[in-house]
Amino acid sequence: MTTVESPATAAERCTPEFRRNPHPVYADLRETAPVCPMRPPHGIDTYLITRYEDARAALADPRLSKDMYGAMDAYRRIFGDSSVALDDHMLNADPPKHTRLRKLVNTAFTPRRVESLRPQIQDLVETLLDACPTGQPVDLLPTFAFPLPIIVICELLGVPPDERAQVQQWSTTVAQTGFSKESRHAQQKAEQSLHAYFTDLLARKRSRPGEDLLSALITARDDDGGLSENELVSTAFLLMFAGHKTTAYLIGNAVYHLITHPAQLRAVQQNPDLAGPAVEEVLRYDGSVESATFRHATEAVEIAGTRIPKGALVQIALTSANRDPRKFESPDQLDVTRQGNAQNAHLGFGHGIHYCLGAPLARLEMQLALTGLFGRFPRVALADPTREAPWMEVPFPAFRGLSELSVVLEPATP
Repeated sequence: MTTVESPATAAERCTPEFRRNPHPVYADLRETAPVCPMRPPHGIDTYLITRYEDARAALADPRLSKDMYGAMDAYRRIFGDSSVALDDHMLNADPPKHTRLRKLVNTAFTPRRVESLRPQIQDLVETLLDACPTGQPVDLLPTFAFPLPIIVICELLGVPPDERAQVQQWSTTVAQTGFSKESRHAQQKAEQSLHAYFTDLLARKRSRPGEDLLSALITARDDDGGLSENELVSTAFLLMFAGHKTTAYLIGNAVYHLITHPAQLRAVQQNPDLAGPAVEEVLRYDGSVESATFRHATEAVEIAGTRIPKGALVQIALTSANRDPRKFESPDQLDVTRQGNAQNAHLGFGHGIHYCLGAPLARLEMQLALTGLFGRFPRVALADPTREAPWMEVPFPAFRGLSELSVVLEPATP
């Protein structure tokens, strides 16, 4: 069994060089230490899984628990006490609690409800693009990639328009938390503010329910009753947080990679039916979720010849698994025309019982965003093609996205 730590340490995963291009490091890990023991900045022994088949199996392994309350000491050391009040949701639960929570949320988050948003999302795409300046550099992240999913998830949840900017600001603070005393303090304040906000918003929905998701969650019931107050608040936070960050970064990644792969972009522009496959390929090639959320081993587990001891934390590197040549032919090549199972076998939305509930909404937003942008501005180009892409630096390699996407939008020639 392997017990030697790889040269590719947790510290290396936090360097600017790695953030710019993690793929060579992951390729090395897949060959030399596919289950890599690390000591991340939070100081808790963690094992990183990098191969596709191992990652897929681990995502569905009941011995790798998502119930972080079961690893509370480790959880508090990483995220602090203030996170506990917002994390009583299905992403941090195992069956039977996970089964109950997901079933209740499913009753409100239906495919029909998502599909009903299509005209609204289409109109929003057009409105945001109308406001973008042409013929001069514009950063597509704050003008297009972020507003689109923020407005959509806020409309879905029932967050009033004049309160959305503040909710987004708190969510951003939580997402960018580091390990310094100042960062932890900012995180705590933001989490307390979010908890108070959603508690108040849910109270308003009880008094005056609407046709929104939060109103539906308040009334959702199964044989065991409905969501508790803390489960409601935590679920509202989860849907808000997960419903815009990942999609926003994914839009940015997709636009950047299609612009820098002009043959692939032309293929999508010439064949609108490739919009869906293009979204799946970007999810595989460079998705916005680099690593799945933490799991912890409830018993000793052996994966790829490495023994993961009971109580250890486990991270699953989705970005690495989705570039595993054992699963995907020419994995470092962006190919929107991939055929067969390779087209949708990626782990960008996870796998197993925790498969992303919002995947249909993310796919819909992505397809409409890409077809809208490249249809309106077929000659879109990077403002400075010689500049290296500014990839976001994060304390945990969880999200992967650009910190800026400066482009020049050129309308179609008449």
